[in-house]
Amino acid sequence: MSMVKVQDLIIGTGRTARFEGEGYGSGVSFFLVDNEPGQGPGLHRHPYSETWVVRSGEAMITADGQEVRAVAGDILVVGAETPHRFRNVGEGRLEIVCIHASPKMIQENLDE
Repeated sequence: MSMVKVQDLIIGTGRTARFEGEGYGSGVSFFLVDNEPGQGPGLHRHPYSETWVVRSGEAMITADGQEVRAVAGDILVVGAETPHRFRNVGEGRLEIVCIHASPKMIQENLDE
């Protein structure tokens, strides 16, 4: 069994945590995203599927050119190699879990 404290996974000075399963014997990786309005990653893709669980707030998720507005309780899945991104479009914080179906995160950024 492995246990990790979320505060040990925080990226930089933000509130988002990054967990890569490879170092813990897990077959999945994930981000625990905690973003302010307007924040979110640029367009990118992975060689595996990604699943999002919106915990609070409101996100605009773009996948393969389609946009979907997601709110707390929504679960979305994007397939491997699908260009995607999300942005906090609400007035408050966005908390979303981004589950990568891989023990190691592999990402190709598509925005320049």
